[in-house]
Amino acid sequence: MGGLFLVALLALVAGVGIVALIETEPGYLLIAYGGYTVETSFWVGILLIATVVLLLYASLRFLHRLITSPANVLNWAGERRLRQSARLTGRGTINFIEGNWAKSRKQLLRGAKYSESPLLNYLMAARASYRLQEPEAMSRQLMQAAESDLEAVIAVDLTQAELQLNDRQYEKALRTLETAKKNPGKHPQVLHLLCRVYDGLGDIEAMLDLLPLLRKYRIGGALELDDLEAKIHHDLLEQAAVTGDTELLKSRWKKYPGRLVDEESVQLHYLSALLRCDEVTIVEREIERRLKKNWKPALVSLYGRINRETAQKQLATAETWLRKHDKDPELLLCLGRLAMVERQWAKARDYLERSYAANASEEACLELGRLLTAVGDHASAAEMFRVGTGLRTNPLPELPQPDDVVSDSLPESRRLSSE
Repeated sequence: MGGLFLVALLALVAGVGIVALIETEPGYLLIAYGGYTVETSFWVGILLIATVVLLLYASLRFLHRLITSPANVLNWAGERRLRQSARLTGRGTINFIEGNWAKSRKQLLRGAKYSESPLLNYLMAARASYRLQEPEAMSRQLMQAAESDLEAVIAVDLTQAELQLNDRQYEKALRTLETAKKNPGKHPQVLHLLCRVYDGLGDIEAMLDLLPLLRKYRIGGALELDDLEAKIHHDLLEQAAVTGDTELLKSRWKKYPGRLVDEESVQLHYLSALLRCDEVTIVEREIERRLKKNWKPALVSLYGRINRETAQKQLATAETWLRKHDKDPELLLCLGRLAMVERQWAKARDYLERSYAANASEEACLELGRLLTAVGDHASAAEMFRVGTGLRTNPLPELPQPDDVVSDSLPESRRLSSE
């Protein structure tokens, strides 16, 4: 603190001395050049000369740096542009997430001009153009993306294919993915997109061929892939059933994954597919064989749904099952249907009423109602239909009903029977 005070004091004394010197001896300075002269006091002249010298020195030093170090100036300008590009890219990304597609695209494209890697800008701008439903702009920006990085052509193709899939342009997407699918290990995303393509095209066999690659590169979780595999084989059986080709159906059944063939739903689907191929005898024998090993009410239900001209043998076989399953509602319903095929109406009614008593299911009610209508018991039939309707998965809404269903205003031909 004392040193600072001493310096300030000396500076003050020096200043006072200089001012006194200037006042007592101002001096005289004359500068003549050609026809021009400049006259001033000595001290003002010295000050002006010193100022000119300092300005000249600063100018020369600036020119020297500009000439000897142009990279510094260029680097400064380049860094400024990069910062601006990063800022525009960041704002464009935020606006994209928020759904401001037009603003996002504008900022992304501006940011791409000075970006060291504009690929991402162009790809996101293409997505924004897709959202804006401007396909020409989208194509242009995808082309710019491909030109900005020749090693990222696959990334551009994947983006384009994804956008085509969103528009359900499955064949175009498949053509776009031709290059990428040659090396799925390097570009695993192509497998996910191909899965969507084949699903959209309904190409089930292509999906089956793709499945090992999906597992190899872990495109999806294990449970998800298991469900996909089950669906693929289910659809292959369904496809064969539609064509009615029994040999094709059996061939595909042999390729069914062993861990799935014992599932009840899978067995039912296969047997139902065989029925659609008119393989009634095979289905009957297969159901009988399986029921000997393991009793499954769903198989019993299918046994009663087989279309046949006569059912005497099947009725006799099913009646032997009553010894162990006399209270099984599915078996009783099955027996009722088989008895109806044989036109044994009394026996059919007895079995159906016992099935209804064991479990008042919608099927039992409707089947019994149909039989009661045929034999003329309309009141009981109406009650069964009413109960069956109430047991529907989506029952009818509660609505007011007339007290008397027979209206005098209706013509005789449209009145309900009162019997």
